[in-house]
Amino acid sequence: MNKKFILNMNTKILSCMLIFCCWCGYTQGKETIKVYGITCEYKKDPIGVDSPHPRLSWKISADAKDVLQTAYEIRVANDVKGLQGKNIYWNSGKIGNGASVHIPYNGKELKSGERYFWQVRIWDNKGNVSPWSEVNFWEMGLLNVSDWKAKWIQSSQVTPTETAPSPLFRKAFSLKTKIKKARLYISSYGLYDAYINGKRLGNAYFTPGWTSFHKQLQYQVYDVSTQLISGSNAIGVMLGDGWYRGNLMGGRNFYGKEPALLAQLLVEYENGEKEVIATDESWSMSTNGPIRSADIYNGETYDARKEIANWSNADFNSKGWNKVLVNSELPLNNLIISSAPPVTAHERIKPIKVITTPKGEKVIDFGQNLVGWVNFTVNGKAGDSLTITHAEVLDKEGNFYTENLRAAKQQLMYILSGQGEETYHPHFSFQGFRYIKIEGAKEKITTDNIEAIVLHSDMAPTGTFKTSNALINQLQHNIQWGQKGNFLDVPTDCPQRDERLGWTGDAQAFFNTAAYNMDVAGFFIKWLKDLKADQFSNGAIPHVIPYYWKGEQGGSAGWADASTIIPWDFYQVYGDRKILADQYESMAKWVQFMTNNSTNNLWDKGWHFGDWLFYIPDDDRDGKAAITDKYLIAQTFYAHSVQLMINTSKVLGKQEDVLKYESLLEKVKAAFLNEFVTPSGRLVSSSQTAYVLALNFDMLPESRRAQAAKRLVENIESYDYHLTTGFLGTPYLCHVLSRFGYEDIAYKLLMQETYPSWLYPVKKGATTIWERWDGIKPDGTFQNKEMNSFNHYAYGAIGDWMYKNIAGIQPIEEFPGYKQFMVAPKPGGGITNAEASFESVYGKVSATWQIQNSVMQLAVEVPPNTKAKVVFPNAVPGTIKQENGKDIAKEEHWLGSGKYKFTFNVKDK
Repeated sequence: MNKKFILNMNTKILSCMLIFCCWCGYTQGKETIKVYGITCEYKKDPIGVDSPHPRLSWKISADAKDVLQTAYEIRVANDVKGLQGKNIYWNSGKIGNGASVHIPYNGKELKSGERYFWQVRIWDNKGNVSPWSEVNFWEMGLLNVSDWKAKWIQSSQVTPTETAPSPLFRKAFSLKTKIKKARLYISSYGLYDAYINGKRLGNAYFTPGWTSFHKQLQYQVYDVSTQLISGSNAIGVMLGDGWYRGNLMGGRNFYGKEPALLAQLLVEYENGEKEVIATDESWSMSTNGPIRSADIYNGETYDARKEIANWSNADFNSKGWNKVLVNSELPLNNLIISSAPPVTAHERIKPIKVITTPKGEKVIDFGQNLVGWVNFTVNGKAGDSLTITHAEVLDKEGNFYTENLRAAKQQLMYILSGQGEETYHPHFSFQGFRYIKIEGAKEKITTDNIEAIVLHSDMAPTGTFKTSNALINQLQHNIQWGQKGNFLDVPTDCPQRDERLGWTGDAQAFFNTAAYNMDVAGFFIKWLKDLKADQFSNGAIPHVIPYYWKGEQGGSAGWADASTIIPWDFYQVYGDRKILADQYESMAKWVQFMTNNSTNNLWDKGWHFGDWLFYIPDDDRDGKAAITDKYLIAQTFYAHSVQLMINTSKVLGKQEDVLKYESLLEKVKAAFLNEFVTPSGRLVSSSQTAYVLALNFDMLPESRRAQAAKRLVENIESYDYHLTTGFLGTPYLCHVLSRFGYEDIAYKLLMQETYPSWLYPVKKGATTIWERWDGIKPDGTFQNKEMNSFNHYAYGAIGDWMYKNIAGIQPIEEFPGYKQFMVAPKPGGGITNAEASFESVYGKVSATWQIQNSVMQLAVEVPPNTKAKVVFPNAVPGTIKQENGKDIAKEEHWLGSGKYKFTFNVKDK
């Protein structure tokens, strides 16, 4: 055979083999990384987006370690086929950077009601390229006032100023064949439940939510394409008073006197034709439905005899129903899309026992203080009734206790229809309870036919935390359940008595803990919009958001600072620069308010809550009450908010503002030293809170801080290692002790089991966080009934310290969103193992450790596209080894993405 031919053939074969091997390597490389966890504006496939530049985010999974994204490509189209090249709205091209969160859409102008499909692929630092992600979408809401064709409608029946029956609204209509898609855009003043052809829409409750109704009102969008049919259809909507006209602390009808409905059904046929069915004069209504009254505080009265069968069906005969009233004075220009997660149902809890109290009451115990409602199924005669009252605790004698509810009745009355088996839960009311008392036909309710359904905003769990100490684990349980119970559309202080308001001080104190436990991004984006909207013209922030009191009550230190603290903390957790830009004006106005109320840079005007619910022993004759000067507190928060303005101005590139606020901060701290610190370095208030705030906010020169920390410890020792802090000092107490080298003291406080302490309520059987350290006193009696909630999350702020110090999962300020973070556990308190995880915007972060025989094992998980600095606590030099046998020379070690295990000897303390 010709040698030249053989040589050419061999060359071709080798070339083909090389190409094949390269292709195989490339294909294999591509398969080592992929994109998941794709969101648009923090949501998976959202319907109803109002931003002209929606932000897109994704997470990365990888087999290899040390994986970083080096580039990405996004493509967007208005149909799936368009992603392959036709009808492309935006193709970013290959963008050479590692950004994978909050990437703004930057293509053609987006249109109202249109759906857009998108995909992303990425390149990594190892030469791999991911496959295109699954196709995701977002859908725009109604972007212009002119898009709304609906009119506001109300009941034409005159209702009293007190509670009234829930009105029913309906509209029958006919549709052509071949429906392509249909959307219902709906909102209300009051609460709504919506139905199409007899079926309830969605799984959300208490829609459209609680906002500053005078300024902005949320609407929701439902995909109802499959609920409609060609031919006859009907829409039905039931309204409740809700927060709009129901009882709020101090009265009713604050926002308005009559519920109202706005609904617009947009149907698109396959031939491109569109049809709109909207609320107008053609709708009919009735007030003869079964919900005779419904109130957030007081509960619901439901007469099943008045149920109207098939009232939201097309074939229902509405003869005898009334015409609606069109209210042209209600605005359309305040409508905004709902950015918050909806309130949905979660755990279903069966009773643990039935109790007959010393007073002879029939009481059911669900074993957990929760927020939601009961769901029961009964049989009985028409007219038989059940009255169910809800409570958090039993008294010392074991009787049903409701005095701490104040004016809130928390009561359901159900009147049976007598039509066989009947199932019921409330519609427009929620209760905070562990126990229920049953009166009336009480023999009809048993542990077999009743359950409790937990309700809260639909926030995905993001954090887990567990240790070797059962009491600490119960504390974590209580913190999480306190959050569930109080994060129901707004961050309420408590969920049971006649209050349930969005107190700003509680929210700012708890935000960091909340963000470890659950995804609270959308929840707080919505709430901060209301904070900005409700801010007074002088810059003061109301005590509660949404604001409802008549007159202006606000501007309290530590409460109003929610306007600066939460946006900055939000940025740290989620890496979201936009939240700072959106809130910047509000933040600056609040700082200016403090400046305007200062004399020579000393904030010395106005009223303040101070260190709310600080320690006050009974019959305090020797001055043990831990009182802290309110203006000292105010000055520290003034400085803190100014510091946050410096930080925010730097992030946003506002250099002139940086210089302005740096100059102001210097003056504010100088005024603090002049007014509140003696020449010898003592604070005018010698409380734990005074020293904690001064140290946490760096109010003292560095040369004086160690001495102040020592005085703080001396104070703690004087109370036999008990805390004495209230709402403002507690969140920072253990952080300050850890920062200044007193980890052992922080653990002593955490592990303290007697009053006042975190574990005292746990030992008393608490299943949520209490409002007061001694809600139930050591002798079994109760604290002041006027203010004694057993589900109040503020003191649960210790959870932030537990995640950061016991587990060691900590953000790094310069790299927000956990782009870079630390794992630096600080064992103590006799805890021998701990495990925690946190689902960051980049993926799962976890830390697990255990100590046995002076050997510590530490496991760490670092998500792709991030880095972590691991600190090996109390490690004996030269003993740190990775699972592969590699020696780690230093007690601090940087890791790329991946899962790692280390062992090392720990020093004897």
